[in-house]
Amino acid sequence: MRLLYVFGLILAVRLASVFVVKTYFVPDEYWQSLEVAHKLTFGYGYLTWEWVQGIRSYVYPLAIAALYKLLALLQLDSAQLLVLLPRLLQALLTTYSDYRFYVWTGKRKWALFLILVPWFSFYTGSRTLANTLEASLITIALSYFPWHGEGTTYLWPAAICCFLRPTAAIIWLPLALYHLRKSRLSVLELILKRFFVIGLLVAGAGIAIDTYWHGQLIVTPWEFLKYNIFNNIGSFYGSHPWYWYFISGLPTVLGINTLPFIFGLVQTVRKSEKFPISKQLLIAILVSLLVLSTVEHKELRFVSSLQPLCLYVASDVLSRWSYNASRTKLWLAAFFILLLNALPAWYFSTVHQKGPIELMPKLRDIAHEYRDERDHRANILFLMPCHSTPYYSHIHENVTMRFLTCEPNLQQQENFKDEADRFYDAPMHWLRSHIPAHPRTSLPTHVVLFDSLRDKISEFLTSYKLLHHIEHAEFVESRIGKAILVYQRLQSGEENAFNRKDFQDTEQPASAIEPEEALPSQNLFN
Repeated sequence: MRLLYVFGLILAVRLASVFVVKTYFVPDEYWQSLEVAHKLTFGYGYLTWEWVQGIRSYVYPLAIAALYKLLALLQLDSAQLLVLLPRLLQALLTTYSDYRFYVWTGKRKWALFLILVPWFSFYTGSRTLANTLEASLITIALSYFPWHGEGTTYLWPAAICCFLRPTAAIIWLPLALYHLRKSRLSVLELILKRFFVIGLLVAGAGIAIDTYWHGQLIVTPWEFLKYNIFNNIGSFYGSHPWYWYFISGLPTVLGINTLPFIFGLVQTVRKSEKFPISKQLLIAILVSLLVLSTVEHKELRFVSSLQPLCLYVASDVLSRWSYNASRTKLWLAAFFILLLNALPAWYFSTVHQKGPIELMPKLRDIAHEYRDERDHRANILFLMPCHSTPYYSHIHENVTMRFLTCEPNLQQQENFKDEADRFYDAPMHWLRSHIPAHPRTSLPTHVVLFDSLRDKISEFLTSYKLLHHIEHAEFVESRIGKAILVYQRLQSGEENAFNRKDFQDTEQPASAIEPEEALPSQNLFN
Protein backbone atom coordinates (compact mmCIF):
# COMPACT_ATOMS: atom_id res chain seq x y z
CA MET A 1 0.00 0.00 0.00
CA ARG A 2 1.24 3.47 -0.76
CA LEU A 3 2.58 5.13 2.37
CA LEU A 4 0.83 8.41 1.60
CA TYR A 5 -2.50 6.59 1.30
CA VAL A 6 -1.85 4.79 4.58
CA PHE A 7 -0.95 8.02 6.35
CA GLY A 8 -4.09 9.69 4.97
CA LEU A 9 -6.26 6.81 6.17
CA ILE A 10 -4.80 6.95 9.67
CA LEU A 11 -5.14 10.73 9.72
CA ALA A 12 -8.81 10.50 8.73
CA VAL A 13 -9.57 8.11 11.60
CA ARG A 14 -7.73 10.20 14.19
CA LEU A 15 -9.30 13.46 13.02
CA ALA A 16 -12.70 11.79 13.12
CA SER A 17 -12.13 10.98 16.78
CA VAL A 18 -11.62 14.69 17.51
CA PHE A 19 -15.14 15.46 16.39
CA VAL A 20 -16.89 12.22 17.38
CA VAL A 21 -15.55 11.81 20.92
CA LYS A 22 -17.73 14.08 23.06
CA THR A 23 -17.54 12.42 26.47
CA TYR A 24 -15.64 12.79 29.72
CA PHE A 25 -12.95 10.25 30.64
CA VAL A 26 -10.65 11.39 33.45
CA PRO A 27 -9.90 14.81 35.03
CA ASP A 28 -6.25 14.86 33.96
CA GLU A 29 -7.29 15.43 30.34
CA TYR A 30 -8.20 18.99 31.35
CA TRP A 31 -6.71 19.76 34.76
CA GLN A 32 -3.13 18.63 33.99
CA SER A 33 -2.87 20.08 30.50
CA LEU A 34 -5.46 22.56 29.18
CA GLU A 35 -6.12 24.24 32.52
CA VAL A 36 -2.41 24.72 33.16
CA ALA A 37 -1.85 26.07 29.65
CA HIS A 38 -4.77 28.49 30.09
CA LYS A 39 -3.27 29.74 33.35
CA LEU A 40 0.13 30.23 31.71
CA THR A 41 -1.27 32.08 28.70
CA PHE A 42 -4.17 34.14 30.00
CA GLY A 43 -3.23 34.59 33.65
CA TYR A 44 -6.25 32.88 35.19
CA GLY A 45 -7.10 29.25 35.76
CA TYR A 46 -6.64 26.67 38.48
CA LEU A 47 -3.48 24.77 39.36
CA THR A 48 -4.08 21.57 41.31
CA TRP A 49 -1.91 20.44 44.21
CA GLU A 50 0.36 18.48 41.84
CA TRP A 51 1.58 21.75 40.35
CA VAL A 52 1.97 23.40 43.75
CA GLN A 53 4.09 20.48 44.96
CA GLY A 54 6.02 20.31 41.67
CA ILE A 55 5.36 16.71 40.65
CA ARG A 56 4.26 17.63 37.13
CA SER A 57 6.42 18.81 34.25
CA TYR A 58 5.48 21.93 32.32
CA VAL A 59 6.78 20.54 29.01
CA TYR A 60 3.44 19.26 27.69
CA PRO A 61 1.28 22.19 28.91
CA LEU A 62 3.82 24.60 27.40
CA ALA A 63 3.26 23.09 23.96
CA ILE A 64 -0.46 23.77 24.37
CA ALA A 65 0.25 27.21 25.84
CA ALA A 66 2.27 28.09 22.71
CA LEU A 67 -0.80 27.21 20.65
CA TYR A 68 -2.97 29.35 22.93
CA LYS A 69 -0.54 32.25 22.67
CA LEU A 70 -0.63 32.11 18.89
CA LEU A 71 -4.42 32.18 18.94
CA ALA A 72 -4.34 35.16 21.32
CA LEU A 73 -1.92 37.07 19.09
CA LEU A 74 -4.20 36.44 16.12
CA GLN A 75 -7.23 37.41 18.26
CA LEU A 76 -8.74 34.00 17.56
CA ASP A 77 -8.75 32.76 21.16
CA SER A 78 -12.38 31.70 21.30
CA ALA A 79 -13.28 29.01 23.81
CA GLN A 80 -14.22 26.69 20.97
CA LEU A 81 -10.74 26.89 19.40
CA LEU A 82 -9.03 26.62 22.79
CA VAL A 83 -10.75 23.26 23.20
CA LEU A 84 -10.47 22.04 19.62
CA LEU A 85 -6.91 22.86 18.54
CA PRO A 86 -5.04 21.03 21.34
CA ARG A 87 -7.05 17.92 20.49
CA LEU A 88 -6.14 18.33 16.83
CA LEU A 89 -2.49 18.67 17.84
CA GLN A 90 -2.64 15.46 19.88
CA ALA A 91 -4.50 13.68 17.07
CA LEU A 92 -1.69 14.59 14.66
CA LEU A 93 0.91 13.16 17.01
CA THR A 94 -1.14 9.98 17.42
CA THR A 95 -1.44 9.77 13.63
CA TYR A 96 2.33 9.91 13.23
CA SER A 97 2.87 7.29 15.93
CA ASP A 98 0.31 4.99 14.29
CA TYR A 99 2.06 5.46 10.97
CA ARG A 100 5.39 4.58 12.58
CA PHE A 101 3.76 1.46 14.03
CA TYR A 102 2.77 0.40 10.50
CA VAL A 103 6.33 0.97 9.25
CA TRP A 104 7.84 -0.82 12.26
CA THR A 105 5.74 -3.95 11.70
CA GLY A 106 6.95 -4.32 8.13
CA LYS A 107 3.97 -2.55 6.54
CA ARG A 108 1.67 -5.49 7.18
CA LYS A 109 -2.05 -5.14 6.49
CA TRP A 110 -2.97 -6.74 9.81
CA ALA A 111 -0.78 -4.20 11.60
CA LEU A 112 -2.58 -1.31 9.89
CA PHE A 113 -5.95 -2.86 10.67
CA LEU A 114 -5.13 -3.48 14.34
CA ILE A 115 -3.75 0.00 14.92
CA LEU A 116 -6.83 1.64 13.36
CA VAL A 117 -9.69 -0.27 14.98
CA PRO A 118 -8.99 -0.46 18.77
CA TRP A 119 -11.82 1.18 20.66
CA PHE A 120 -9.52 2.59 23.34
CA SER A 121 -7.26 4.26 20.78
CA PHE A 122 -10.25 5.95 19.16
CA TYR A 123 -11.57 6.93 22.58
CA THR A 124 -8.30 8.43 23.89
CA GLY A 125 -6.15 9.09 20.81
CA SER A 126 -7.13 12.77 20.58
CA ARG A 127 -7.45 13.47 24.31
CA THR A 128 -4.92 15.84 25.86
CA LEU A 129 -3.65 13.29 28.35
CA ALA A 130 -0.02 12.78 29.29
CA ASN A 131 -0.75 9.06 28.94
CA THR A 132 -1.80 9.54 25.31
CA LEU A 133 1.41 11.45 24.68
CA GLU A 134 3.34 8.67 26.45
CA ALA A 135 1.79 5.96 24.26
CA SER A 136 2.64 7.94 21.11
CA LEU A 137 6.25 8.51 22.16
CA ILE A 138 6.70 4.84 23.07
CA THR A 139 5.33 3.73 19.70
CA ILE A 140 7.61 6.14 17.84
CA ALA A 141 10.61 5.01 19.87
CA LEU A 142 9.85 1.33 19.28
CA SER A 143 9.69 1.96 15.54
CA TYR A 144 13.26 3.29 15.65
CA PHE A 145 14.55 0.62 18.03
CA PRO A 146 17.47 -1.37 16.53
CA TRP A 147 15.66 -4.69 16.21
CA HIS A 148 17.89 -5.33 13.22
CA GLY A 149 21.29 -3.64 12.98
CA GLU A 150 22.47 -0.67 15.01
CA GLY A 151 20.90 2.64 15.97
CA THR A 152 20.19 4.89 18.92
CA THR A 153 17.61 7.27 17.43
CA TYR A 154 14.96 5.66 19.62
CA LEU A 155 16.67 7.00 22.73
CA TRP A 156 15.40 10.54 22.09
CA PRO A 157 11.64 9.86 22.22
CA ALA A 158 12.22 7.23 24.90
CA ALA A 159 14.12 9.71 27.09
CA ILE A 160 11.47 12.42 26.63
CA CYS A 161 8.81 9.88 27.51
CA CYS A 162 10.61 8.81 30.69
CA PHE A 163 11.09 12.41 31.79
CA LEU A 164 7.41 13.24 31.33
CA ARG A 165 6.12 9.91 32.69
CA PRO A 166 8.83 8.32 34.89
CA THR A 167 6.92 5.03 35.06
CA ALA A 168 7.62 4.61 31.33
CA ALA A 169 11.17 3.65 32.32
CA ILE A 170 9.76 0.27 33.38
CA ILE A 171 9.07 -0.56 29.74
CA TRP A 172 12.45 0.64 28.56
CA LEU A 173 14.63 -1.10 31.14
CA PRO A 174 14.31 -4.65 29.68
CA LEU A 175 14.48 -3.29 26.13
CA ALA A 176 17.63 -1.27 26.91
CA LEU A 177 19.24 -4.38 28.40
CA TYR A 178 18.35 -6.29 25.24
CA HIS A 179 19.92 -3.53 23.15
CA LEU A 180 23.11 -3.64 25.20
CA ARG A 181 23.27 -7.42 24.87
CA LYS A 182 22.77 -7.60 21.11
CA SER A 183 24.73 -4.53 20.01
CA ARG A 184 28.10 -4.91 18.32
CA LEU A 185 29.27 -1.82 20.20
CA SER A 186 30.79 -2.24 23.63
CA VAL A 187 28.49 -1.86 26.61
CA LEU A 188 30.64 0.94 28.02
CA GLU A 189 30.60 2.87 24.75
CA LEU A 190 26.83 2.55 24.40
CA ILE A 191 26.17 3.67 27.96
CA LEU A 192 28.63 6.56 28.09
CA LYS A 193 28.39 7.91 24.52
CA ARG A 194 24.71 7.22 23.79
CA PHE A 195 22.52 6.46 26.78
CA PHE A 196 24.18 8.87 29.18
CA VAL A 197 24.63 11.77 26.73
CA ILE A 198 21.08 11.67 25.33
CA GLY A 199 19.59 11.13 28.77
CA LEU A 200 21.58 14.04 30.18
CA LEU A 201 20.56 16.39 27.37
CA VAL A 202 16.86 15.55 27.67
CA ALA A 203 16.89 15.70 31.47
CA GLY A 204 18.85 18.95 31.46
CA ALA A 205 16.40 20.62 29.09
CA GLY A 206 13.43 19.33 31.07
CA ILE A 207 14.85 20.40 34.42
CA ALA A 208 15.65 23.86 33.02
CA ILE A 209 12.09 24.31 31.75
CA ASP A 210 10.51 23.08 34.99
CA THR A 211 12.88 25.08 37.18
CA TYR A 212 11.96 28.27 35.34
CA TRP A 213 8.20 27.76 35.46
CA HIS A 214 8.03 26.29 38.96
CA GLY A 215 10.23 29.14 40.21
CA GLN A 216 12.76 26.89 41.97
CA LEU A 217 15.29 24.20 41.14
CA ILE A 218 13.22 21.06 40.78
CA VAL A 219 13.46 17.60 39.24
CA THR A 220 9.85 16.72 38.49
CA PRO A 221 10.43 13.00 37.73
CA TRP A 222 11.89 12.58 41.21
CA GLU A 223 9.03 14.50 42.82
CA PHE A 224 6.57 12.37 40.84
CA LEU A 225 8.11 9.14 42.08
CA LYS A 226 8.45 10.44 45.64
CA TYR A 227 4.79 11.37 46.00
CA ASN A 228 3.06 8.76 43.86
CA ILE A 229 5.25 5.70 44.39
CA PHE A 230 7.32 6.03 47.54
CA ASN A 231 4.70 7.92 49.59
CA ASN A 232 1.81 6.11 47.86
CA ILE A 233 -0.25 9.30 47.62
CA GLY A 234 -2.10 7.85 44.65
CA SER A 235 -3.93 5.37 46.90
CA PHE A 236 -5.89 8.35 48.27
CA TYR A 237 -7.78 8.35 44.95
CA GLY A 238 -8.64 4.66 45.06
CA SER A 239 -6.96 1.28 45.12
CA HIS A 240 -7.31 -2.07 43.40
CA PRO A 241 -5.96 -5.56 44.17
CA TRP A 242 -2.54 -6.42 42.77
CA TYR A 243 -3.94 -8.63 39.99
CA TRP A 244 -6.33 -5.98 38.61
CA TYR A 245 -4.19 -5.08 35.59
CA PHE A 246 -3.98 -8.75 34.56
CA ILE A 247 -7.68 -9.64 34.77
CA SER A 248 -9.36 -6.29 34.13
CA GLY A 249 -7.10 -3.33 33.31
CA LEU A 250 -5.17 -4.52 30.25
CA PRO A 251 -8.01 -6.72 28.87
CA THR A 252 -10.36 -3.72 29.03
CA VAL A 253 -7.91 -1.49 27.18
CA LEU A 254 -7.35 -4.14 24.50
CA GLY A 255 -11.02 -5.14 24.29
CA ILE A 256 -11.63 -7.87 21.72
CA ASN A 257 -7.99 -7.49 20.66
CA THR A 258 -7.18 -9.44 23.82
CA LEU A 259 -7.97 -12.63 21.89
CA PRO A 260 -5.38 -12.22 19.10
CA PHE A 261 -2.92 -10.95 21.72
CA ILE A 262 -3.36 -14.14 23.78
CA PHE A 263 -3.01 -16.16 20.57
CA GLY A 264 0.24 -14.33 19.86
CA LEU A 265 1.42 -14.82 23.43
CA VAL A 266 0.86 -18.58 23.27
CA GLN A 267 2.54 -18.91 19.90
CA THR A 268 5.51 -16.81 21.01
CA VAL A 269 6.01 -18.89 24.15
CA ARG A 270 5.78 -22.12 22.16
CA LYS A 271 7.99 -21.01 19.25
CA SER A 272 10.02 -18.09 20.58
CA GLU A 273 12.69 -18.51 17.89
CA LYS A 274 10.09 -17.59 15.22
CA PHE A 275 8.92 -14.48 17.10
CA PRO A 276 12.11 -12.79 18.43
CA ILE A 277 10.66 -9.27 18.60
CA SER A 278 7.40 -10.42 20.15
CA LYS A 279 9.43 -12.30 22.75
CA GLN A 280 11.22 -9.14 23.87
CA LEU A 281 7.97 -7.16 23.87
CA LEU A 282 6.27 -9.78 26.04
CA ILE A 283 9.11 -9.53 28.54
CA ALA A 284 8.66 -5.73 28.65
CA ILE A 285 4.88 -6.13 29.04
CA LEU A 286 5.24 -8.65 31.87
CA VAL A 287 7.82 -6.57 33.74
CA SER A 288 5.64 -3.46 33.40
CA LEU A 289 2.52 -5.22 34.65
CA LEU A 290 4.34 -6.74 37.61
CA VAL A 291 5.89 -3.45 38.71
CA LEU A 292 2.72 -1.39 38.17
CA SER A 293 0.74 -4.01 40.09
CA THR A 294 2.72 -3.21 43.24
CA VAL A 295 1.20 0.31 43.27
CA GLU A 296 -2.22 0.44 44.93
CA HIS A 297 -3.73 3.14 42.71
CA LYS A 298 -4.52 1.70 39.29
CA GLU A 299 -6.24 3.14 36.23
CA LEU A 300 -6.87 1.99 32.68
CA ARG A 301 -4.81 4.82 31.23
CA PHE A 302 -1.72 3.68 33.15
CA VAL A 303 -1.45 0.60 30.90
CA SER A 304 -2.52 2.32 27.68
CA SER A 305 1.17 2.66 26.78
CA LEU A 306 1.38 -1.15 26.62
CA GLN A 307 -1.24 -1.34 23.87
CA PRO A 308 1.17 -0.84 20.92
CA LEU A 309 3.38 -3.63 22.29
CA CYS A 310 0.38 -5.95 22.59
CA LEU A 311 -0.86 -5.05 19.13
CA TYR A 312 2.53 -5.84 17.61
CA VAL A 313 2.39 -9.31 19.16
CA ALA A 314 -1.15 -9.77 17.82
CA SER A 315 -0.35 -8.50 14.32
CA ASP A 316 2.78 -10.64 14.13
CA VAL A 317 0.91 -13.88 14.76
CA LEU A 318 -2.16 -12.93 12.68
CA SER A 319 0.05 -12.12 9.69
CA ARG A 320 1.59 -15.59 9.85
CA TRP A 321 -1.79 -17.23 10.45
CA SER A 322 -3.17 -15.48 7.36
CA TYR A 323 -0.87 -17.40 5.03
CA ASN A 324 -2.82 -20.61 5.60
CA ALA A 325 -6.25 -19.23 6.51
CA SER A 326 -9.10 -19.26 4.03
CA ARG A 327 -10.54 -16.04 2.65
CA THR A 328 -13.74 -16.64 4.62
CA LYS A 329 -11.86 -17.00 7.89
CA LEU A 330 -9.89 -13.85 7.20
CA TRP A 331 -13.01 -11.77 6.53
CA LEU A 332 -14.85 -13.23 9.51
CA ALA A 333 -11.93 -12.49 11.83
CA ALA A 334 -11.63 -8.93 10.55
CA PHE A 335 -15.38 -8.32 10.77
CA PHE A 336 -15.54 -9.75 14.29
CA ILE A 337 -12.64 -7.57 15.50
CA LEU A 338 -14.03 -4.45 13.79
CA LEU A 339 -17.57 -4.85 15.11
CA LEU A 340 -16.56 -5.54 18.69
CA ASN A 341 -14.28 -2.50 18.67
CA ALA A 342 -16.81 -0.22 16.98
CA LEU A 343 -19.55 -0.85 19.56
CA PRO A 344 -17.60 0.22 22.68
CA ALA A 345 -15.95 3.03 20.70
CA TRP A 346 -19.37 4.43 19.81
CA TYR A 347 -20.83 3.99 23.30
CA PHE A 348 -17.96 5.44 25.31
CA SER A 349 -17.25 8.22 22.79
CA THR A 350 -20.80 9.51 22.39
CA VAL A 351 -23.03 8.26 25.23
CA HIS A 352 -21.29 7.40 28.48
CA GLN A 353 -20.43 10.42 30.65
CA LYS A 354 -21.32 13.00 28.03
CA GLY A 355 -22.78 15.44 30.57
CA PRO A 356 -19.68 17.52 31.42
CA ILE A 357 -18.87 18.15 27.77
CA GLU A 358 -22.44 19.27 26.99
CA LEU A 359 -22.46 21.33 30.18
CA MET A 360 -19.49 23.57 29.42
CA PRO A 361 -20.95 25.51 26.42
CA LYS A 362 -23.99 26.33 28.58
CA LEU A 363 -21.76 27.58 31.39
CA ARG A 364 -19.73 29.50 28.82
CA ASP A 365 -22.86 31.33 27.71
CA ILE A 366 -23.79 32.03 31.33
CA ALA A 367 -20.31 33.38 32.09
CA HIS A 368 -20.42 35.61 29.03
CA GLU A 369 -23.97 36.92 29.19
CA TYR A 370 -25.31 36.71 32.75
CA ARG A 371 -25.65 39.79 34.98
CA ASP A 372 -27.58 39.85 38.25
CA GLU A 373 -29.74 42.66 39.63
CA ARG A 374 -26.59 44.52 40.75
CA ASP A 375 -24.97 44.00 37.33
CA HIS A 376 -22.50 41.48 38.79
CA ARG A 377 -21.20 38.66 36.64
CA ALA A 378 -21.86 34.97 37.25
CA ASN A 379 -20.52 33.24 40.36
CA ILE A 380 -20.65 29.47 39.78
CA LEU A 381 -20.53 26.79 42.49
CA PHE A 382 -19.86 23.16 41.52
CA LEU A 383 -21.35 20.78 44.10
CA MET A 384 -19.92 17.65 42.50
CA PRO A 385 -17.05 15.23 43.10
CA CYS A 386 -13.90 17.26 42.52
CA HIS A 387 -12.77 17.77 38.92
CA SER A 388 -16.02 16.34 37.53
CA THR A 389 -15.94 18.87 34.70
CA PRO A 390 -13.40 20.91 32.75
CA TYR A 391 -12.84 24.41 34.13
CA TYR A 392 -11.62 27.79 32.83
CA SER A 393 -10.05 26.29 29.70
CA HIS A 394 -13.56 25.49 28.40
CA ILE A 395 -15.24 28.71 29.55
CA HIS A 396 -12.53 31.29 28.82
CA GLU A 397 -14.21 33.96 30.95
CA ASN A 398 -12.64 35.27 34.14
CA VAL A 399 -15.66 34.76 36.36
CA THR A 400 -15.70 33.50 39.95
CA MET A 401 -15.99 29.72 40.19
CA ARG A 402 -15.60 27.29 43.06
CA PHE A 403 -15.55 23.50 43.25
CA LEU A 404 -15.16 20.95 46.04
CA THR A 405 -11.45 20.19 46.37
CA CYS A 406 -9.96 16.76 47.04
CA GLU A 407 -6.33 17.33 47.92
CA PRO A 408 -4.67 14.31 49.54
CA ASN A 409 -3.39 14.17 53.10
CA LEU A 410 0.03 15.69 52.40
CA GLN A 411 0.53 16.69 56.05
CA GLN A 412 -0.33 13.21 57.38
CA GLN A 413 -3.13 14.52 59.59
CA GLU A 414 -5.15 12.07 61.67
CA ASN A 415 -8.77 11.42 60.62
CA PHE A 416 -8.19 13.50 57.50
CA LYS A 417 -11.06 14.18 55.12
CA ASP A 418 -10.86 16.30 52.01
CA GLU A 419 -13.41 19.03 51.30
CA ALA A 420 -15.49 16.87 48.96
CA ASP A 421 -15.79 14.10 51.58
CA ARG A 422 -16.78 16.61 54.26
CA PHE A 423 -19.45 18.02 51.98
CA TYR A 424 -20.97 14.65 51.09
CA ASP A 425 -20.98 13.57 54.75
CA ALA A 426 -23.39 16.42 55.57
CA PRO A 427 -24.30 18.54 52.52
CA MET A 428 -26.64 21.03 54.23
CA HIS A 429 -24.28 21.51 57.17
CA TRP A 430 -21.42 22.26 54.76
CA LEU A 431 -23.57 24.76 52.83
CA ARG A 432 -24.67 26.56 55.99
CA SER A 433 -21.03 26.75 57.13
CA HIS A 434 -19.48 27.88 53.86
CA ILE A 435 -22.12 29.71 51.83
CA PRO A 436 -23.61 32.94 53.27
CA ALA A 437 -27.42 32.88 53.05
CA HIS A 438 -28.09 36.60 53.54
CA PRO A 439 -28.43 38.77 51.66
CA ARG A 440 -29.61 36.63 48.78
CA THR A 441 -27.19 38.38 46.43
CA SER A 442 -24.29 36.87 48.39
CA LEU A 443 -25.33 33.41 47.20
CA PRO A 444 -23.66 31.91 44.10
CA THR A 445 -25.58 32.93 41.02
CA HIS A 446 -25.43 29.39 39.64
CA VAL A 447 -25.08 25.94 41.17
CA VAL A 448 -24.04 22.84 39.23
CA LEU A 449 -24.76 19.38 40.66
CA PHE A 450 -25.70 15.82 39.82
CA ASP A 451 -29.38 14.99 40.16
CA SER A 452 -28.61 12.40 42.85
CA LEU A 453 -27.75 15.31 45.20
CA ARG A 454 -30.85 17.42 44.54
CA ASP A 455 -33.14 16.04 47.25
CA LYS A 456 -30.39 16.25 49.87
CA ILE A 457 -29.99 20.02 49.45
CA SER A 458 -33.58 20.93 48.51
CA GLU A 459 -33.70 23.53 51.31
CA PHE A 460 -30.73 25.35 49.80
CA LEU A 461 -32.20 25.18 46.30
CA THR A 462 -35.39 27.03 47.28
CA SER A 463 -33.51 30.19 46.34
CA TYR A 464 -32.87 28.85 42.84
CA LYS A 465 -34.70 27.83 39.70
CA LEU A 466 -33.71 25.03 37.34
CA LEU A 467 -32.01 26.30 34.21
CA HIS A 468 -30.60 23.20 32.49
CA HIS A 469 -31.08 19.44 32.75
CA ILE A 470 -28.28 17.54 30.96
CA GLU A 471 -28.19 13.77 30.50
CA HIS A 472 -24.96 12.23 31.73
CA ALA A 473 -24.88 8.47 32.34
CA GLU A 474 -27.15 5.44 32.45
CA PHE A 475 -26.23 4.33 35.96
CA VAL A 476 -26.29 6.12 39.31
CA GLU A 477 -23.20 5.88 41.51
CA SER A 478 -22.84 7.04 45.10
CA ARG A 479 -22.04 10.65 44.15
CA ILE A 480 -22.73 10.67 40.42
CA GLY A 481 -26.23 10.77 39.01
CA LYS A 482 -27.84 10.19 35.65
CA ALA A 483 -28.04 13.89 34.87
CA ILE A 484 -26.30 17.20 35.58
CA LEU A 485 -28.50 20.06 36.78
CA VAL A 486 -27.72 23.77 36.53
CA TYR A 487 -29.63 26.09 38.87
CA GLN A 488 -29.81 29.86 38.67
CA ARG A 489 -30.39 32.10 41.69
CA LEU A 490 -33.76 33.84 41.86
CA GLN A 491 -33.39 37.58 41.38
CA SER A 492 -35.32 40.34 43.09
CA GLY A 493 -38.98 40.25 42.07
CA GLU A 494 -38.86 36.56 41.23
CA GLU A 495 -40.84 34.19 43.41
CA ASN A 496 -40.23 30.56 44.28
CA ALA A 497 -43.57 28.98 43.43
CA PHE A 498 -42.73 25.87 45.43
CA ASN A 499 -43.30 27.79 48.67
CA ARG A 500 -46.77 28.96 47.67
CA LYS A 501 -49.62 26.96 49.20
CA ASP A 502 -51.68 27.12 46.03
CA PHE A 503 -48.74 25.57 44.12
CA GLN A 504 -48.19 22.85 46.73
CA ASP A 505 -51.85 21.82 46.37
CA THR A 506 -51.33 21.14 42.68
CA GLU A 507 -47.69 20.05 42.82
CA GLN A 508 -46.55 17.69 40.09
CA PRO A 509 -43.73 15.17 40.39
CA ALA A 510 -40.41 16.68 39.37
CA SER A 511 -39.86 13.98 36.76
CA ALA A 512 -43.09 14.94 35.00
CA ILE A 513 -42.03 18.53 34.34
CA GLU A 514 -39.73 19.48 31.53
CA PRO A 515 -37.27 22.27 32.43
CA GLU A 516 -38.25 24.24 29.35
CA GLU A 517 -41.86 24.41 30.58
CA ALA A 518 -40.97 26.08 33.87
CA LEU A 519 -41.74 29.78 34.17
CA PRO A 520 -38.76 32.00 34.97
CA SER A 521 -40.17 32.69 38.42
CA GLN A 522 -40.60 29.07 39.41
CA ASN A 523 -38.44 26.46 41.08
CA LEU A 524 -40.27 23.24 40.30
CA PHE A 525 -37.61 20.68 41.16
CA ASN A 526 -37.22 20.99 44.95
